[in-house]
Amino acid sequence: MSSSPFLNAISQAMRQKGYALKTEKTYLHWIKRFIIFHGKQHPKDMGADEVRAFLSYLANQHHVATGTQKIALNALAFLYNKYLNQPLGQLDFVPASKPRRLPVVLSIPEVQKILNAVDNSRNHIIFSLLYGAGLRVNECLRLRVKDFDFHYQSISVHDSKGNKSRVTLLPHKLIPAIQLLIEQAVKIQQLDNEQGVGPSLPFALNRKYPSAFRQAAWMFVFPSSGLCHHPLTNKLCRHHLHDSVMRKALGQAVRKAGIVNKRVSCHTFRHSFATHLLQAGRDIRTVQELLGHTDVKTTQIYTHVLGEHFAGTHSPLDALI
Repeated sequence: MSSSPFLNAISQAMRQKGYALKTEKTYLHWIKRFIIFHGKQHPKDMGADEVRAFLSYLANQHHVATGTQKIALNALAFLYNKYLNQPLGQLDFVPASKPRRLPVVLSIPEVQKILNAVDNSRNHIIFSLLYGAGLRVNECLRLRVKDFDFHYQSISVHDSKGNKSRVTLLPHKLIPAIQLLIEQAVKIQQLDNEQGVGPSLPFALNRKYPSAFRQAAWMFVFPSSGLCHHPLTNKLCRHHLHDSVMRKALGQAVRKAGIVNKRVSCHTFRHSFATHLLQAGRDIRTVQELLGHTDVKTTQIYTHVLGEHFAGTHSPLDALI
């Protein structure tokens, strides 16, 4: 909790509206920076002019990326439009001009090299899901038993970026390994239940169904190795693996695979998933749906990665004899 009663009140308001904890922390960060930028004036005594000045400052002085500036704008829009009930109206600020970089994409042989370099079976399954289902790393780590549909070979992704849900592909070849992981996870849950604890649950569900932690459907498929206190309820529980575990494991695998010409992150698998589907001739709207993009323009960035393979376009130099 913050030492500021005002920020604590905003935090409580976001929790009541069902905002993700990560979003809450991000918004509070930008609201705090906005307040400090204006000499710690109370936001209710400021408005659109001050917001405009702060956003322009981020672009002119800090040269932030467009996405970063948009996050700051979203945080302040929540503060004024939804919390203080002081609508900002139309803002005319200097937009960030830092260009968006094309995503790093692995070739199919490079994906295979990295997966072959992973010596932990659990980590191998996680990285395979990032690539085979187009998942963000935290979407993958948050998966529960109930999210897998083995009959329809699909994965349900809930409360994703933008608080959206979607259904994506479950690679057939991963089914036996995931079923084994689920068996192991349920055994961990049963041992936890004997101590009166279980997997961390969505706050509203925990209040409505206090015994839900005993149901196998709510167990994380990739549970953490130890118990912790829930950040909202302070109740002892078992959370899912932390994404830092996977970042470290991926770094080791990439070095072992000898890939030195690309900056590879967990998100690179998602970029590669989208690009390889488009390369194979899949419809861009289908790829958009699998990725959970609201706007097809976000998905279209992957068409720029394809180069000569997209729309049959070749360099004119290749036509020279």
